[in-house]
Amino acid sequence: MTTDGWGVFRGDGRPHDVTWPEPPPWRRFGDRAAPESDEEPFPYVIADSDRDVVNTALHLHRPLLVTGKPGTGKSTLARAVARELRLGEVLHWPVNSRTTLADGLYRYDAVGRLRDASMQGREGAEPDIGDYLRLGALGTALLPHDKPRVLLIDELDKGDVDLPNDLLTVFEEGSYEIPELSRLKGSTGVPVRVTGSDEKVTVTDGTVGCRTFPVVIITSNGEREFPPAFLRRCVRLDIKQPGEEQLREIVTMHLGALTPEADRLIAEFLDLRDNGALELATDQLLNAVHLRTTGVQMSYDTLRETVLRSLDEVGA
Repeated sequence: MTTDGWGVFRGDGRPHDVTWPEPPPWRRFGDRAAPESDEEPFPYVIADSDRDVVNTALHLHRPLLVTGKPGTGKSTLARAVARELRLGEVLHWPVNSRTTLADGLYRYDAVGRLRDASMQGREGAEPDIGDYLRLGALGTALLPHDKPRVLLIDELDKGDVDLPNDLLTVFEEGSYEIPELSRLKGSTGVPVRVTGSDEKVTVTDGTVGCRTFPVVIITSNGEREFPPAFLRRCVRLDIKQPGEEQLREIVTMHLGALTPEADRLIAEFLDLRDNGALELATDQLLNAVHLRTTGVQMSYDTLRETVLRSLDEVGA
């Protein structure tokens, strides 16, 4: 593979100055990231039928369980809803095999409080318990906000088999208890931190409860089934792979007006995905279009070997 004309790394071991390549719009961070205005449209394409399912969940105040292959925009849907409805930043709760319900509700640093108390000695005031409590993403979402927050529970199917059932009581009651606070005698309220910031909210009598049920979006890659009792309490959305028109909209939203090269890549992407039976995600297409439309002189074969490899392809 040659990198003549676009290669930053030459592989010859000789130090040299370079002009750093401009990143794709979705890979810009810090000061280089495009400022997000509350009025700026969010780049997300959704089918009419899928939009109806989202609205059904909003009207019923039920969690939305979104299932689909990787790269179909399941997680991005939460940001799209939050932006369009002006509901603030998304509260993100990523799930893995060790995640428990308590992780989503709150964390209490009992060891840290005990250590600080011992350092202050017998004469010192007992450390404020609120300084050692922080609400998790789910716990923060269930605060009595003026407007509901958007909570993304990401990849629930990767979690413990009991986690979906553990969520049922919280989803049904819209509240939860913090035993460490409810046991306090004579307390009128304890300020505790929320997820994602050092902002404090006051928890009274050790109970947190919402006024309006949050917008809960749960994603799953379909790796396992969920219990019927859990499914009954959710509105289910199965996101399909985007077709040609949707792909054209997506590329235009992220990279501007379509070029003949972009049209060709969309056609080749669809052929590989649908006729070649390759597991390909939409962001792989965006990567390919960005490379080919920004002056990267890469052959199609090389492009296929680098950014258009099947997601289930193992090894070389």
